[in-house]
Amino acid sequence: MSFIALGSNLAGRFASPAAAIEAATQALGVNDIEVIARSRLYRSAAWPDPADPEFVNAVAAVETDLSPLDLLARLHAIEAEFGRVRRQANAPRSLDLDIVDYGGLVSAPGETPILPHPRMADRAFVLLPLAEIARDWRHPVTGVVIGDLMRALPDALGATPL
Repeated sequence: MSFIALGSNLAGRFASPAAAIEAATQALGVNDIEVIARSRLYRSAAWPDPADPEFVNAVAAVETDLSPLDLLARLHAIEAEFGRVRRQANAPRSLDLDIVDYGGLVSAPGETPILPHPRMADRAFVLLPLAEIARDWRHPVTGVVIGDLMRALPDALGATPL
């Protein structure tokens, strides 16, 4: 089982970022990726500039035979289909898809993609939806259970269900 974080803070061709996440969930479940479960939608402030539009986030559990690198390429292709243009880090975007965990795999130094996602344990908008669909999940590097990771988050990094 692998986990994909979905995020959007620009509607793009959709009615809203929430609609973009719904459509992205459908787009994930095509061509060698099976969506097993998806969390409900969460709202979170944009980072690093909270003046940017707020994000809508979710996490999907998927099964795939694609390698991590091929899965990342597929996620980037879906982002491009949704109008994402990579100009500046952390800029508002129509869709952001990240591999959070690929079956517990831990990347070697310098390997792409970096697994598990290097900043996932600091992000309520990843941990809260992940906990919804994987209550017993443990961080592949530290072994810390998801509940303990969530309790360690500062309130300023919160996410709330839509």
